[in-house]
Amino acid sequence: MPKTVAVVAMPGVQLLDVSGPLDVFAQANIEAGKEFYALKVIGCRRGPIRSSSGARLLPDGIACEWSERVDTLLVAGAPNAKEITLSPRVLTWLRTMAVRSRRYGSICTGAFALAATGLLDGRHVTTHWAAAEDLARVFPTLRIDEEALYVRDGKLRTAAGVTAGLDLALALVEEDLGRDIAKQVAAQLVMYFKRPGGQLQFSRKGESRPMGRSVLQELQRWVAATPDLDHSIASMAKRAGLSPRHFARLFHAEVGITPAVWLEAARVTTARTLLENGHDTPKLVASKCGFANADTLRRTFKKHVGVTPAEYRKQHALPLQ
Repeated sequence: MPKTVAVVAMPGVQLLDVSGPLDVFAQANIEAGKEFYALKVIGCRRGPIRSSSGARLLPDGIACEWSERVDTLLVAGAPNAKEITLSPRVLTWLRTMAVRSRRYGSICTGAFALAATGLLDGRHVTTHWAAAEDLARVFPTLRIDEEALYVRDGKLRTAAGVTAGLDLALALVEEDLGRDIAKQVAAQLVMYFKRPGGQLQFSRKGESRPMGRSVLQELQRWVAATPDLDHSIASMAKRAGLSPRHFARLFHAEVGITPAVWLEAARVTTARTLLENGHDTPKLVASKCGFANADTLRRTFKKHVGVTPAEYRKQHALPLQ
């Protein structure tokens, strides 16, 4: 009998969170030469499901009414997932079906709905990098990995933002049908079998607007415009018209991190821009960003972004004209 994969789609669901994984499983059926997976979309209430793009989905069943056994239960995300409150009946149904399934999980911000069932308490999970802080605030017992594309914790599987749902689905196909079939699926869908790096290469958290009082914001803009200069605590304090000790204390209090940590992140941000838009050598990028040498750039960049500068350029650089 085919294994039922059910994707729960809440109102305003991100369409790719549903269609992406389902296409992976559908292609796996083709590569396997049989219907290994039976694919279902479950709505949270009667009627078509309006997605965030405006397209409508016709569900195969409705939560609270669906009683057939589910092998793999996944909850798809929505851009406003943290603001969506599912009814107690739906949450009870979701918890019951997840416990009965062979495995269950969430895609992107679907983690908010799944966490509301209590099933994720104390568990190791991931979600979209931009939603991780909100998820941690609402559900403080979760152990959230902001870097991972997907995380496996027992029978629980969680995927990061949107297209990471395809990575998760492919990993599930590999679990079920083996590496060869999974590789064939990846080739047909023109996607990575194992995508290099994690979410950090897509995160823009380190590129927030200048913070703090005006003198600190002015300093941050100046440093961001001149990352190649020797920005010591003393020089930055002098620029702000403060003593080094007072400057360091004030910066940490109003920006939330030390000047040194902020400076390192600002230099990495500049390096990302150069790697995306130009074709400078690693040595020249390091020089323009204020790093001592290409090796220092490589180590610092990988710490912040999760991949090396060379890998980042390969994935994100504009093509040569």
